[in-house]
Amino acid sequence: MAQGKRKSQSLLNGAMVLAAATLIVKIIGILYKIPLSNMVGAVGRGYFDSAYNLYIPIYTISMAGLPVAVSKLVSQNMALGRYRDVRMIFKVAARLFLITGTLGTLLLLILSYPYAYLAKSLEALPAIFAITPSIFFCCIMSIYRGYYNGMRNMTPTAMSEVWEAVGKVVFGLACAKLSITYGYSRFEQGLTVYGKTVADEAEAASAIYPYAAAAAAIGVTVGTIVGMVYMMILYKVKGDGITRRELASSPKPETSTGIAKALMGLAIPVVASSLVFSVTNLIDSMTIQNRLATMIEGNLDFIRNLYNAQLSVSNILDADIPKYLYGAYTMSLDFKNLIPSITMTLGVSAIPALSAAWALKDKKQLKTSVESVLRVTMMFSLPAGIGMGVLAYPILQMMYETGKSADAVSIAAPIMAAYGYTIFLISLSQPMTNMLQALGKAKIPVISLSVGAIAKVITNYIFIGIPSVNINGAVVGTVVCYTIIVVINLVALLRFTKVKLNFMSVAVKPLICSVLCGVAAYTSYGIFNNVLPEIDKGGHSVTNIIATAIAVFFAVVIYAVSMLLLNGIAKEDIIMLPKGEKIAKTLAKYGFIE
Repeated sequence: MAQGKRKSQSLLNGAMVLAAATLIVKIIGILYKIPLSNMVGAVGRGYFDSAYNLYIPIYTISMAGLPVAVSKLVSQNMALGRYRDVRMIFKVAARLFLITGTLGTLLLLILSYPYAYLAKSLEALPAIFAITPSIFFCCIMSIYRGYYNGMRNMTPTAMSEVWEAVGKVVFGLACAKLSITYGYSRFEQGLTVYGKTVADEAEAASAIYPYAAAAAAIGVTVGTIVGMVYMMILYKVKGDGITRRELASSPKPETSTGIAKALMGLAIPVVASSLVFSVTNLIDSMTIQNRLATMIEGNLDFIRNLYNAQLSVSNILDADIPKYLYGAYTMSLDFKNLIPSITMTLGVSAIPALSAAWALKDKKQLKTSVESVLRVTMMFSLPAGIGMGVLAYPILQMMYETGKSADAVSIAAPIMAAYGYTIFLISLSQPMTNMLQALGKAKIPVISLSVGAIAKVITNYIFIGIPSVNINGAVVGTVVCYTIIVVINLVALLRFTKVKLNFMSVAVKPLICSVLCGVAAYTSYGIFNNVLPEIDKGGHSVTNIIATAIAVFFAVVIYAVSMLLLNGIAKEDIIMLPKGEKIAKTLAKYGFIE
């Protein structure tokens, strides 16, 4: 194995590398799902997301603990100069990951039919089978990710995540396009479509959707193979940087049995914590789809009349209505998941300071750290969420107006808007969880999540069962769930740290400025969308795109100016940024911060 120069990054640099990769991967994911939805329509999107919702919990169970355990053990032994132990950890981890990858793959296959049956989505089975092998390849890839992370070199993990996302997009879209083209060519020749005899185009589309979703899921599997191959080649070419001299001078390594026990001892608590969240999402997915299908069965005429305009344009069969509405719902989640994924990384640099302050009983630093994490999260999630809510329809129209999901935009937009106005709750939950874990109170987030999950399932059942509410009830369940989580975690956080929050700084000022931001976005979009001449190019409303871009620009400017005028930005937040000291001095000079 070739030996390269060993790289080591600081905590903040490593966090920034992973944060940048996370943002890129999320953007690629949105860019993937937009053309996918335009190709397969809301029904096909529903099948794809049904499969993905089963895949994620199994993926989390397989992956949550071991990469973290490998990273911790490698980091500890590198610090102690036990390089032979580091190499032994890699070998033992490879065997453990091989086992967990195989078991995870088998578990996904075993659960596929019961899950599809309970969710009343048996048509999602081809997509589930197509995505199943990716569990195995992810586990192999994570041998290398955990190993390099332990060496404080986050770049390989970040690059593999990007390559994995790119592979998913390229192969997923290509396979989906081929499957749709093949299906319609069979229909035009008067042949069976994926084994079904069809009488018209609506029945042909219904037969094609499950297999188009499966073809897209193949892209997920191929993406994991691409990421795995990248890591294997990198390790073969660059190595880990450990020299022969370091190996020769290091003590005799721990036995493989001892290392395996240590890895499992570290991994199991992490898996237990992640398991609650994963199982909750799985149950949520099943209950939403099952309740929706049951409600529609008893109120078919009402639902058909309620969504008559959308269903007639899409030419949707009655049997596909539940999946159509669920697909419209998942379209709104692409942007809802983007904001929390970014805020999750915003407070990373403050977490070590919080741990140190807690250990040293430094009350001043403790207050500064807690307030800074919460304030930065609110400063980003509130304006972004309100902007997403105000511009929900034009954003979705811009993305989906030329594809098969165009008619579902009117259903997805109100859902996206509702999530936008409450996204700060979801954005706060993860930083709060991180802070409680840093304080050694990891049980509290598990309790709050469990209580929130139970409330979510009950709320889903009640509200989705109301015909006039239907799929919109899923939003109510999510808001109730995260309200409970945030309230319990916040009360616990403030009680244990004995910090008295400055709510004016943390919440009130960002909220006032975010409302102004939303008003600016709403007003400017309305003015320019009406004033600009209507321009249509390739089915896309150029006027809508320009008006949306102008609205975003005005919203950002108004928010930034109002935050500065209200002294809504704290000096501690600025210092966290690159070259923060210099920026803080400049803002203080003009009276924008104290």
